[in-house]
Amino acid sequence: MLAKRIIPCMDVDKGRVVKGHKFQNIQDVAHPVELAKEYNQSGADELVFYDITASNENRPMFLDIVEQIASEIAIPFTVGGGINSIQDIQQTLRSGADKISINSAAVKNPELIQEASRKFGSQCIVLSLDAKQMDTGKWHIFIKGGREDTGMDAIEWAKEGERLGAGEIVVNAMDTDGDKSGYNLELTKTIANHVNVPVVASGGAGSDSHIADVLTEGDADAALAASVFHYNEIQIPELKNYLDQNGIAVRR
Repeated sequence: MLAKRIIPCMDVDKGRVVKGHKFQNIQDVAHPVELAKEYNQSGADELVFYDITASNENRPMFLDIVEQIASEIAIPFTVGGGINSIQDIQQTLRSGADKISINSAAVKNPELIQEASRKFGSQCIVLSLDAKQMDTGKWHIFIKGGREDTGMDAIEWAKEGERLGAGEIVVNAMDTDGDKSGYNLELTKTIANHVNVPVVASGGAGSDSHIADVLTEGDADAALAASVFHYNEIQIPELKNYLDQNGIAVRR
């Protein structure tokens, strides 16, 4: 069994780590560089940095902060938000990112995934999906920080993203984002069973058992979470002990 990964996520707005509930009620948490250093020391397997307003505000991301974080940590570092072109990807990788996460830009220009994976390698191109269940029962893809419904089917888009060359898919369930009621196991498992690249679950972590559930029942390869880590409601070393005791292979 491949080791499952635990990934803290830092949503950054105006140079500060913030957290909201279902993409609303955004609250300040911490300075991203200091928080990144803490996660690096606590045993996180990877770290994700999202500039959550760059796409909606049509501006470049905070590459100076990316550089500072990259210089302070020794774990794989994924960066997303405001990345719209091959040049943006190149600049972000040069700033110290190991992987690039794209969402809105990939929906608008799917060929960006293909071109980027050919130029930089699929291992560093992550397709991030913000998905919400509709009245029809289907999951739609949302963009611009959850503000715009594209009408696209999330399962089909995940399959297309893999075909185009994405090396990893992050599945963020908007319905459970920030409410700490548990990940959307059905959505995560469905996508994981339709693609052959690693799937990272996001949205809804509230306890150790929620993370264990999505790594087993949800077939996720990794669990991403934010507020439970930011506010020390879940300590990563204790979480890994819990997962290990429940027969889930984790990195030490």
